[in-house]
Amino acid sequence: MAGPPRAVAEVRRAVRDGLRGDDRAVLAACSGGADSVALAAALAFEARSAGARVGGVTVDHGLQAGSAARAESTAALLRGLGLDPVLVLTVRVGDDGGPEGAARTARSTALAAAAREHGARIALGHTLDDQAETVLLGLGRGSGPRSVAGMVAERTADGVGWWRPLLGVRRATTRQACADQGLPVWDDPWNADPAYTRVRLRTQALPLLEEVLGGGVAPALARTAGLLREDLDALDALAAAELARLAAESGDGGLPARPLAELPAALRRRVLRGWLNGSGVPDLQAVHLRAVETLVTGWRGQGAVDLPGGAGVVRASGTLELLPPGTRRGTPGPAPHEELTP
Repeated sequence: MAGPPRAVAEVRRAVRDGLRGDDRAVLAACSGGADSVALAAALAFEARSAGARVGGVTVDHGLQAGSAARAESTAALLRGLGLDPVLVLTVRVGDDGGPEGAARTARSTALAAAAREHGARIALGHTLDDQAETVLLGLGRGSGPRSVAGMVAERTADGVGWWRPLLGVRRATTRQACADQGLPVWDDPWNADPAYTRVRLRTQALPLLEEVLGGGVAPALARTAGLLREDLDALDALAAAELARLAAESGDGGLPARPLAELPAALRRRVLRGWLNGSGVPDLQAVHLRAVETLVTGWRGQGAVDLPGGAGVVRASGTLELLPPGTRRGTPGPAPHEELTP
């Protein structure tokens, strides 16, 4: 007896282990596009043998004419695949972050709320090609190594699990899987609009790189992201251990400056970031982190560094101390036993 077509089998294989290895329910986020439809179909098929609970959810952003009807059509497709429950979420898209960012924020918020309500994790249809685009965007924007490391297959944020099982599957494969199963696919016109950076990256930059470098660029970028992610995870683990050690040494919620100065820069900044994040400092940016680091590596007896949310950091008697919002302290100067950086 012949098995399923190659593309169908590949998508099913991509979801199989993750579906069987977690007993939480799954809600497949589906826009009606090929990637998310192929994902939903694979989850529906594999759920039968895995005994898993799989539902579907589609989001109506209300940004295009006929969006409500499109969302209902996608929901009908998900029901036809056997997913249960199937949810249609209507969101209001704000203005912050541009149209793409605002839509993403509204969608993520709605999906997270649905996940909590149903005790489920959210399955997303991002593919290897999406990963390659994300890596290139991170490189071009200089937004740091975590951005260049791309998306992770599984992530938990604010108690919600986000699962991307198709990060090793090509976009062409998901489209072929839909065609092989006779599944209707909706091509969002925004995904072809060159006004959006990611669209130009997909239709212009990546094809040019493929031509110049002789092919294989998208898989190479995805491999690079995976290797970098391993290194970053190792550094983060080392930083967490170092932060615990230094916090115990200080014993009063601060951090001793001299041991921090002896750490490699990449480790030191992670320790400082972990300390500040753990202290509830919101919206911490690289410029804030660098300013706090100067209290360690460029100590001249300067005063407090202001942070988002009204907090601050001051160095006193060789220790970095967090000042709560509304607290102001004059320039402390070095303690009698503390030397200035030459």
